[in-house]
Amino acid sequence: MSRSFVFFVYFAGIFLQAGAYGLTFMLPRLFDSFGANEKTVGAMLGVTAVTTLVTVYFSGHLSDLFGRLRTLAAACVAISAALFLYGIIDEVGVLLVCASVLLGFGWGLTYSLGPIVLTRLVSAEERVRYFTLLSVFVMAGFGLSPVMAALLEGLGFAVRDAFLVTAVLCLISAFLFFILDAPVKACALNPRAEAPSRITLEAVAGVLRSPARLPILMVCLGASVFAGLNNFQTVFADARGLDYASFFFTYTVTVVVLRLVLARFKGGARPYRTIAALQYIMCLSVVIFIFSGTSVPLYLLVAVLFGVGYGVSYPILVAMAAQDASNDLSAQTLQIFALTYFIGIFGFPLVAGWMIVDVGAMPLLVLVAILAAVEASLALRRALRSGA
Repeated sequence: MSRSFVFFVYFAGIFLQAGAYGLTFMLPRLFDSFGANEKTVGAMLGVTAVTTLVTVYFSGHLSDLFGRLRTLAAACVAISAALFLYGIIDEVGVLLVCASVLLGFGWGLTYSLGPIVLTRLVSAEERVRYFTLLSVFVMAGFGLSPVMAALLEGLGFAVRDAFLVTAVLCLISAFLFFILDAPVKACALNPRAEAPSRITLEAVAGVLRSPARLPILMVCLGASVFAGLNNFQTVFADARGLDYASFFFTYTVTVVVLRLVLARFKGGARPYRTIAALQYIMCLSVVIFIFSGTSVPLYLLVAVLFGVGYGVSYPILVAMAAQDASNDLSAQTLQIFALTYFIGIFGFPLVAGWMIVDVGAMPLLVLVAILAAVEASLALRRALRSGA
C-alpha cells in the first residue's frame, strides 16, 4: 500500500469502530426499554470503566506480544460482541455485565493504541495535525451513531437495532486493522522494531514526574464534563421536549468542521492559554444549558459552543501530553493519558446516574459546570506560570 492509502484505510477503521462509544449515549433509552433506570446505566458504565482501566494498563503488554494492529483488530471484535449482546438483551443480568466488560476491553485498547500507531507513521512536527485528524474520525463516528439511532427509530426500528448495525461495522473495522499490520510496518518512519509499550510502575512514576502529569489530570476532568453532558443527553432532552439528535448532529458537525479547518493548528505560541480560553467556552456552554429550558435555538447554541470548547481543545491537549512526555516514555504517557480519560468517560456516569435519580438533573449540570471551570483554570495557571 502507498503511504496515503495506509492513512485512508487506518482512519476508515477508526471511524467505523468509533460509533460504538457514541451508542453509550443511547444506553438510557435502551435500558428504559426493559425497565432499568439511569442508576443501572451508571453501574454498567462503572463496570466498563473498571475493565477499561485494567485493559489500558495491560494494553502495552498485549501490543508487545501480538503487535499493535493485530491487537486493535481483536479489540474491534470484542466491541462487536459487546454491541451484539446489548442488541439482544432484554433484562438486567449476567449478559449485560459481559457486554459492559467486552466494551471496556475493546474500547480501552482501540483508544489507547490508536494514537501510538500514528506516532510510528508521523514526525514529531506532524503530531498535532494527525492527532487532530484522528480525533476528527473518532468524533464523526461516535457523534453520528446517536443520529443513526434516531433515524432508525424514526423509521420504526427499535434503538437496539442501532447496536446490531454498529456491531457489523466494528467487524469490518477489525478486518481493516488486521490487513494494515504489514503496510504500517513498511511505512514506519523508524524502521526499527517498535519500542516497548508496556506500562510498569517505574514508567508510571516517570510519567507522573514529567510535565505531562498536568494534561493527564486535565483530560480526566474534561472527560467527566463530556460524559456528564452527553451520556444522559437523551434524558435531558426528553425532560425538556427537545430532540437529542439535533444536539448530537450540531455538536458533531461543529467539531468535525473546526478540527478539519484547524488540522495544522498547534495551539499557537501559547498552547495552554489557547486551551484555557477554549475550555472556558466549554464551561459557558454548560452554564447556558442550565438556564436554556425548552429553547431550541439555545439548545443548538449549547451544542455549538461545547463543540468549539471541548472539540477544539482536546486534540491540542493530546499533543501537549505527547510533547511534555519524556522521549523514552511517549507510548506509556499516551496510554496513561487514555487511562485517566476513561476514568472520566466511563467512571463519571456512575456519579451522574445516581445524581439524576436521587438528586436531580440540575445539580448534576451545576457539578459539570464546576468541573469545566476547574479544568480551564488549571490550563490558565500553567499558561501564566510557564508562559506557554
